[in-house]
Amino acid sequence: MQKIFEGLNEEQRSAVEKVDGALLILAGAGSGKTKTITSRLAYLINEIGIPPAQTLTLTFTNKAAREMRERALSMIDTLSYPPLLCTFHKFGLLFLKFHIDKLGRKNNFVVIDGEDKKRIIKKINSEIAIPLVNSEISRYKNSLLTPDDAYKQAEGMLYQEVAKVYEVYEAYLLENNLVDFDDLLSLTYKLLNENEDLALQTSQKYQYIMIDEYQDTNELQLKLLQKLCSAHNNICVVGDDDQSIYGWRGANIRNILEFDQDFKDVSTIKLENNYRSTKPILECANKLIEHNRSRIGKKLIPTVAGNDEPITLSSNDENEESRQISSKIQKLLDSGVAANEIAILYRINALSRSIEEGLNRASIAYKLVGGLRFYDRAEIKDLISYLRVITNFHDDFSIKRIINKPKRGLGKATIDKVELEAMSRSISMFTFIESATLAELEALVKKKNASTLKAFVKDIRDVYEVSQEATYEFIDVLEEKFRLKDIYKNTAESDDKIANIDEFYALWRDFIKTSPESALDEFLNELTLQSEQDQVEGESIYLMSIHASKGLEFEYLFVIGMEEGFLPIVGDGCDLEEERRLGYVAITRAKRALTLSHVSSRFYKGRRTDLEKSRFFKESGLCQGSLTIQKSSSFRKGDLVRHKIFGPGRITAVTKAGKEFKLSINFAGTKRDILASFIEKL
Repeated sequence: MQKIFEGLNEEQRSAVEKVDGALLILAGAGSGKTKTITSRLAYLINEIGIPPAQTLTLTFTNKAAREMRERALSMIDTLSYPPLLCTFHKFGLLFLKFHIDKLGRKNNFVVIDGEDKKRIIKKINSEIAIPLVNSEISRYKNSLLTPDDAYKQAEGMLYQEVAKVYEVYEAYLLENNLVDFDDLLSLTYKLLNENEDLALQTSQKYQYIMIDEYQDTNELQLKLLQKLCSAHNNICVVGDDDQSIYGWRGANIRNILEFDQDFKDVSTIKLENNYRSTKPILECANKLIEHNRSRIGKKLIPTVAGNDEPITLSSNDENEESRQISSKIQKLLDSGVAANEIAILYRINALSRSIEEGLNRASIAYKLVGGLRFYDRAEIKDLISYLRVITNFHDDFSIKRIINKPKRGLGKATIDKVELEAMSRSISMFTFIESATLAELEALVKKKNASTLKAFVKDIRDVYEVSQEATYEFIDVLEEKFRLKDIYKNTAESDDKIANIDEFYALWRDFIKTSPESALDEFLNELTLQSEQDQVEGESIYLMSIHASKGLEFEYLFVIGMEEGFLPIVGDGCDLEEERRLGYVAITRAKRALTLSHVSSRFYKGRRTDLEKSRFFKESGLCQGSLTIQKSSSFRKGDLVRHKIFGPGRITAVTKAGKEFKLSINFAGTKRDILASFIEKL
């Protein structure tokens, strides 16, 4: 017992000891949630005597599952067999191995990975953007949509084609006894939903269920959990609504906000003591997140000593920003700070380019976490290959990379035939295509492909002519001719990919502006030096997106791109509250020192653009400004409230009404809209 409760505060101890019923542990950043959930598992097994086989603990990554398992097992005295502690998808795999035969399928199925999935899709239809089809099939499965359902909701020819690919893809998996990553959950739910006895039996088997990072669950995972709790109500979820930042990949914040509506008789325990960051950093985070309305509400309470105020770093542009940050990091390193205690975060991956170059110039080693270096990204390699071909028609390696990007209907067989014929004549592929007559090409490849090849080399030649001027507009002509951004439109990563392309185009314009007499080949040479520079061996600082930083912590933290349009991203389709949660996550990664950086202008979407300082500076109390602050309502959907005349009721919606909040309330069947200042909580 002493081992389990050692180091737990009062709230953590209460969470550990609350055994029966539905429990929401609202765990703030740095509040010891992993310690709490693993201690609770150990308490159930070691002190209460719950058989390990009757517990089920689910999380999202294998790394988290391993860490939690090791921590829990270290607190348990004797154990004949370990509890099931794994990812959602691992649970689905184990479940299907036992029960997939009930769907008329064999249990010796093979799980395909993401690359296998893309290869199958490409084999079915290589004309549609593979990333688009890939993400749509995942969306269909997580929404429990069949191919017929996908056909019915398809808008336009493109999505009808995607639905057709989905139908053929599903038939292929079935015929070859394959399942993909999404099937591990969708088929598990299908089995439980269609077999009431199986759902009851499975729920009785797992009497105590715990879920980590509950704010990251999607609709399908919620439905699955409800099936697993059909025989009892013993579900404990741990999460933080203020750190829900994966809405773009299906996570639904309402799962944690409305947990008390999905499960009955819910108890809530808040973990607010923060064991990571100093008081000034936490004050900054608390003030920022208070502006969100869709939250349960809590405050991070500091327990760590330190009074260094967060620093606001101002620069004229991204180049000055990278110089200033590199200089500050070098001073930290010279003072003896370990490199791996320093990190730079950004909201948009394209922002890493200028910081990478600044660190390279300062000879500061860095590691890019959760992504490729800017010049190693596929879309940037494609662009560089286009430029190489424009400067050197005989670069067959680059020709082969871009000849079918964007899709021109040129398959591998066609490209191989052209390459072999060019080799037999001892000339380059470009020279062969350009010099051969149309009739010669048609004798080698399909008529349509022959015309396509001719058009391709003509376009390359046209852009080459423009490049001889090395004008500011050259890059516009390149994009107009080849429409490289269109490759990534309507895909899951479209915003990042297109932002990276725009960043590259901006790099060209900046080069021409500073070196107007230089040529395209000199620009390419500069890129080669940047992209192939050897990194200093040894310890490295970290560069990563805010999304990739979740769960990590650093003594010294820099957040760049704190401008309107970058953090937060603004405009149609953006979720300002999720953007604010991203800012909150970024701030709460810092342990001792926090620097928030903004610039007056950046190259943005291919043009240098004047930028406004992020509203988050004002909202977090770091500066004064002209932006209005939107205070949060203490009321939320589902709350029981009382009106002095209408009596008790339940809130069905909360909306902004000027400086007030309007509450839609159901008073015993009568619905009324009342201003929040006239209502009290029950």
